[in-house]
Amino acid sequence: MELAQLRYFVAVVEEGGFTRAGARLHVSQPGVSAQVAQLERELGQRLLDRSGRRVTPTEAGRAVLSYARAALAAVEGVRRTAEEFSGLLRGRVALGLIPGAASAAVDGFDVVEVLGAFHDEHPGVEIALSEDTSERMLAALLRGELDLAVVGLAGEPPPGVSCQVVLDEPLVAAVRADDPLVAAAVDGEIPLAALRGRALISLPRGTGLRGVLERACAQAGFAPRVDFEAAAPAVLVRLAARGLGVAVVPSGAESGAGPRADVGAGPTSGTATGAGAGTATGLGTGTGTGLCALRITEPRLTGRVALAWRTDGPPGPAAHTLLGRLRAQAPGRPAP
Repeated sequence: MELAQLRYFVAVVEEGGFTRAGARLHVSQPGVSAQVAQLERELGQRLLDRSGRRVTPTEAGRAVLSYARAALAAVEGVRRTAEEFSGLLRGRVALGLIPGAASAAVDGFDVVEVLGAFHDEHPGVEIALSEDTSERMLAALLRGELDLAVVGLAGEPPPGVSCQVVLDEPLVAAVRADDPLVAAAVDGEIPLAALRGRALISLPRGTGLRGVLERACAQAGFAPRVDFEAAAPAVLVRLAARGLGVAVVPSGAESGAGPRADVGAGPTSGTATGAGAGTATGLGTGTGTGLCALRITEPRLTGRVALAWRTDGPPGPAAHTLLGRLRAQAPGRPAP
């Protein structure tokens, strides 16, 4: 029995197929299939059910899986221990980011600056960056495919994941100044129920902001009508400025990208007054058409960005050291 066989077996189970496992391991599909078949012959047991569209473990496979993972973790532990005694950090750190999180510093949290300083001190560490939705990145953390992630939170983090909140912003409804919502607003605020039946513009499903919106609407007894989706709040704002709907974005989302790509960017000043409505914060779009940001209340909605990692800790000393650097710069607090 070889470690490679165990590694391939675990990858096939986690990916649900030989082709995806091969892509993850950078090995051809026939190579993965042959190694797993050899493992089954050596053990005298069929470990995988190949009859369906998705490959799943048999009863014997499920029993073997935990031991295979433990064996691989033990080998990695031996490697990490040896690296720590060498005094040099090496290896690879997989860091997931919500779209735009690396493009700007927010409230002193600058991912690029931390990564640059870390690389200067530890040039032997490979850092792999990827962008995805928060939902998929949290799942990837639990599967061990990511070491760390900057995610948007729709609620509490899933079991097995620890978080430190780095940004907490109120959500607003960005609309054109001539929208009826502006006239109906009181002191620049509208209840969530006012969005019932309105054409909404939102981040895609799987993002923290979208999760907050859908959960709040469900609790209020209606499903949000989302007509347009985009991965960046700046695009949502432009669509709203075109009169295509109500953009649900973090306060100040028009100021650009950054960690607030999943929950917004810094606030700006300016006012637009609705008839008998008090004032609403203006959002500059650069198009000549003013937008108003109406705070959403009853309930008040907020979007949070957090640094996330597995509760049992990153798997290697390099990821552990980078986590410490990111947490030291992060201005927030642990998530509940």
